[in-house]
Amino acid sequence: MKTALAALVLTAGGALADPVEGMWQTQVDDGAYAIVQIAPCGAEICGTIARTFRSGGEYKSDNLGRKLVWDMVAKGGGAYGNGKIWQPSTDKVYRSKMMLSGDTLAVSGCVGPICKKQTWTRVK
Repeated sequence: MKTALAALVLTAGGALADPVEGMWQTQVDDGAYAIVQIAPCGAEICGTIARTFRSGGEYKSDNLGRKLVWDMVAKGGGAYGNGKIWQPSTDKVYRSKMMLSGDTLAVSGCVGPICKKQTWTRVK
């Protein structure tokens, strides 16, 4: 009986979603914004562009389905690091980290000591 209970607890623990998983709306960058789906990709966390918008509404960007964030590692306490982020407007990849606080996600991409930051909002 104890073995079955231990197996159930271990299985349930592995099935728990990371708190950052879900859909997130980016801030506007170069006149457009995206809805990013954050989910596990192997042992890390990744974010893929699920929907794209401009001032006129939703549109079908060539970037749909492309990874925007990858290689993120949970550090505890809502912090994620060691990741990469791609900025579509410049087609550049930066070192990245994220900080989760409720329904907001502070995302930054850095080159050396210089970082660009955005606050993403959870889509419900």
